[in-house]
Amino acid sequence: MISYRKELWFNTNNRREFINITHQVEACLRESGIEEGICLVNAMHITASIFINDDESGLHADFEQWLERLAPEKPHSQYRHNGYEDNADAHLKRQIMGREVVVAVTKGKLDFGTWEQIFYGEFDGKRKKRVLVKIIGE
Repeated sequence: MISYRKELWFNTNNRREFINITHQVEACLRESGIEEGICLVNAMHITASIFINDDESGLHADFEQWLERLAPEKPHSQYRHNGYEDNADAHLKRQIMGREVVVAVTKGKLDFGTWEQIFYGEFDGKRKKRVLVKIIGE
């Protein structure tokens, strides 16, 4: 069995962004040489997310509006966490969108369903953050 590990780094220009990282994860898979196994992709920060969905701008706008209704950024005073920081909403949004995804690797490819792509969701950006890609197999 082979084990591969790589960190991907992101520094967003906005507080909240969705970034399609499918191509970076596919590059990791090629680099690993693994043909059959599993690929774990997880956010290494508690205000960021990894999720799988369609790469469609209307859907991403819907995510943004839905998340903002569930956990609005402002007023900051509505959250007990906010004192020194003002990012309680980012922690809640991460819980909703999830920490990681696991994708099967079959014949050297990520084994996706139709339209599936991997996204990095940033909810408290404008600083450097990382994502872990761990691939295990043979």
